[in-house]
Amino acid sequence: MAVPKRRQSKSRQKMRRGAKRWHAPLLKSCPECSEKALSHIACPSCGYYKARKVLQVDSL
Repeated sequence: MAVPKRRQSKSRQKMRRGAKRWHAPLLKSCPECSEKALSHIACPSCGYYKARKVLQVDSL
């Protein structure tokens, strides 16, 4: 079983943990309605995904 030869410094530890910080989700514009939506997910405003209607969206 592998065991570290030397202890990691506090600086290195913090640098490693700094890469795990929270990032805001990346939003793309929907080609059908031009609203912002998450990629690889059906658009919540129009219900389209890859140029196909996959959700029935009720208009208020």
